[in-house]
Amino acid sequence: MYGFIRVGSALPKCKLADCIYNTEELIQILQQANEKQIQILVFPELSITAYTCGDLFFQHSLLEYAEKGLNDIIKASQNIDVFAVVGTPVVIDNQLFNCAVAIYKGNILGVVPKSYLPNYSEFQEKRWFSPAKQLLSSEIVLCGQKIPVGTDLIFKAEQIPYCKIGIEICEDLWSVIPPSSYQALSGATILLNPSASNELASKYDYRKQLISQQSSRCIAVYVYSSSGVGESTQDMVFSGHGLIYENGTLLKESERFIKETQLIYADVDLELLQNDRMKNTTFSENQYCHTAFREITFSMKPQTNIEELQRIVKPHPFIPENNEYLDKRCQDIFNIQVAGLARRIEHTKAKSVVVGISGGLDSTLALLVSVKACDYLGISAKHVIGITMPGFGTTDRTYQNALSLMEALGIQTREISIQKAALQHFEDIGHDASIHDVTYENTQARERTQILMDIANKENGFVVGTGDLSELALGWATYNGDHMSMYGVNAGVPKTLIRVLVRWIAEYGSLSQKANEILFDVLDTPVSPELLPPDEKGNINQKTEEIVGPYELHDFFLYYVVRFGFSPSKILFLAEYAFKGEYERETLLKWLKNFYHRFFMQQFKRSCMPDGPKVGTISLSPRGDWRMPSDAFNHVWVEEVNKL
Repeated sequence: MYGFIRVGSALPKCKLADCIYNTEELIQILQQANEKQIQILVFPELSITAYTCGDLFFQHSLLEYAEKGLNDIIKASQNIDVFAVVGTPVVIDNQLFNCAVAIYKGNILGVVPKSYLPNYSEFQEKRWFSPAKQLLSSEIVLCGQKIPVGTDLIFKAEQIPYCKIGIEICEDLWSVIPPSSYQALSGATILLNPSASNELASKYDYRKQLISQQSSRCIAVYVYSSSGVGESTQDMVFSGHGLIYENGTLLKESERFIKETQLIYADVDLELLQNDRMKNTTFSENQYCHTAFREITFSMKPQTNIEELQRIVKPHPFIPENNEYLDKRCQDIFNIQVAGLARRIEHTKAKSVVVGISGGLDSTLALLVSVKACDYLGISAKHVIGITMPGFGTTDRTYQNALSLMEALGIQTREISIQKAALQHFEDIGHDASIHDVTYENTQARERTQILMDIANKENGFVVGTGDLSELALGWATYNGDHMSMYGVNAGVPKTLIRVLVRWIAEYGSLSQKANEILFDVLDTPVSPELLPPDEKGNINQKTEEIVGPYELHDFFLYYVVRFGFSPSKILFLAEYAFKGEYERETLLKWLKNFYHRFFMQQFKRSCMPDGPKVGTISLSPRGDWRMPSDAFNHVWVEEVNKL
């Protein structure tokens, strides 16, 4: 369903060398996994015998019962719709191999031996096992089934798009070039690792970094399962560690040092991975991969009725939820904006920067960036010329905030009313000033831009744009009005993140108490272009989100449309999950349709947008990430929305 498939990592209780007990435990977990709609499951390395058996691996009885246990698991899996990987020793060509066995519905699909055997420090695997490169056979008979064996196996679920599974074992991941790298380049999107990694001080963090990076490097899901506390503690201690990563992002992690069995699972998005692989030309250029893989197919139906999606879908994808990470993210974004503007000031040898200050969020952030850029360059904040331009819709609240903030930041402050000029323009073009239509609104925006440009010419400076990424996506800007500037510092920042940045500066910046108070009031002010007269009480009468829709929804749509290219139906599915209890389906549909309409119809504004820094994964610059013809039709997307 929508490219999602549920994967799991099992961390069973185990008893050393007790194949009977371990087998029963694995079968129980397999049944639990089926009940929880897990479709792909990995157990720890040598999970039937346990990992720390030592010279017992040479005991015929252990090997006999290991195969018997494997056969019991195979029988138990006949009516279970779970692709499972279990670890067991297997004798092949008179050699003993540490193997991962892929099982599905009563069949062994393939056996993958371990490529790299650790034989250093506390590890002595070469004492018992042979590495995969010493394998002579490509097929073996195991549990009465003739099956493929080797490190060149990829398992493909025929009925599930993009579902290809690669397997590597423990130390394989720690090698210079892990086998999973080649598996991913040959199409594997899900990488499984049955492991037995002992615990050491700081190893936990390193292990997570390693898996995260491999998942990211391979643009893949990485499911990891490591042996638990039932292993021998003679020389090592094992904690039981399960991890599920998707393209570098941690989706689920088990607790460690738990005595009881654990089963963790998550819904991973194969469509997301495929989209990233298509976009990433570096990945595709490496797909010449010298290793030829055998593709083992099996028939698994996709889940069509997932009761509850087992992954976090953030309603605000541009905003980190972790406060510590949020602080770092805000620092990075603000510094990118500042550095970009500072470089432009240096290059143009501008004597000033001109910013239109409305008292709203966008102009506030642009002003803060401009002041910080001056500080970065070691020049006075007086190089910033802030101009407030009251019009027919300006309220006392925004007017006072604009003036007070400019004063608090120590910049040059100017006030130029646009009312007289706008009225003269209405007269010149024969427009009735009492008709508050698009001409009435856009005249004001263009008059303001003209003032800013002319002042910049007069003062040997350039105009800093205030428009943000969300406005660019929706085309919520007056063409050749506020749409235009000489450098758009907010061009890569969506509206939801603008709000977070301003709040972050107010809370953690080094501004005066007065300035911070103004910032908090700006944050509480409704978003508005203030191009229509205030209401009878003097309050803002034109609220942007009542016209174009909530910015939090549009930013959500923007993220999944541009970043991943998801279909409208999938975006609606994700939105329903992310905004459950906040918006009804009808509301989501209404604004989703509106988004596609505006996004396509307003591309012409983006095709000639000014320079501005990219700060995150999404940019709509025609010179950067987004190249879209201005006359493209949205029929395909709207047609799908209308059917929802």
